[in-house]
Amino acid sequence: MAQGQRARGSLAVCGFLALVAWAGGGPALGDDAPHPPPDAAAPARERARDLTEDITETAALYPQDGRRDLMSGDRARYPGAGVLWCRRSDGVPQKAAAAWLIGTPSLVMLNAHNFRNRQLETTRQVGDCYFQIGGRNYDFIAESLRLGVAADATRLHITDDWALLRLVRPAEALRQSVPDAPPDLSTGDLSLAVTLVAPGGHQNYRGDSSLETCTVRRIDPPTEGGIRRARHDCNDGYGGSGSGLFDEAGRLVAMQSASLSMNSRHAFDIEFHYGSALLIEGALLDALRRAQREDTTPQAP
Repeated sequence: MAQGQRARGSLAVCGFLALVAWAGGGPALGDDAPHPPPDAAAPARERARDLTEDITETAALYPQDGRRDLMSGDRARYPGAGVLWCRRSDGVPQKAAAAWLIGTPSLVMLNAHNFRNRQLETTRQVGDCYFQIGGRNYDFIAESLRLGVAADATRLHITDDWALLRLVRPAEALRQSVPDAPPDLSTGDLSLAVTLVAPGGHQNYRGDSSLETCTVRRIDPPTEGGIRRARHDCNDGYGGSGSGLFDEAGRLVAMQSASLSMNSRHAFDIEFHYGSALLIEGALLDALRRAQREDTTPQAP
């Protein structure tokens, strides 16, 4: 099976079981196992649970972890960085993923898997979510949802894991520019220094947002929508979906989709332990340009 085909379905949901297994700690005591004295059992379990929770919260995907909090200067260098918030079934808002104000004051780019699973079943309604940037919240126009999947698609892949949404009112914030051209990157192995900007942070990082310098190691051949997948060694975690990958010149080249073995701490491996981002090219870049042309919102400088 070709490299581009082998991992196309490796979306964030694949890492959920890994997170559950990691968070579960060691094997539970069975009825036939020796029991500690009653007065010692509760404290021991409490200490083990605290340790497991601490490891789960702080464990990076790779032995190296260069993440730091986003500062005001970073937000000026990487404009448009926002967060998708969605309400739980009880109505309580919960941080869901990174999202980007891009092209116009009313256009947001994010991952399709925020609303669809790998089988393209609806998992979340747009009306249950909102966009947050610059300390303000903005509702979406629910019917504006544009998914990256083709009309006849039956699965969601890395390279069509994108979506565009319109805001009910323009955001009062700086926006990311739509790239003038696709990333000038050759297919195959390479070593491209990038900065992963995660405005929503990660579940395995203590800050609310993060930034890390890391490396794209391979660009796979184009698949869905003429888009290529970038394999990288940037640390990710739940909540990091939709994070932007920027080159050294500060240009947005890719959007994070998923990482294999989520929250399992291993050395980078080009086949078995890496992050996946989709390049801003092909059908995604075309859709961004079209949405920008069609937007009627006054374009502030």
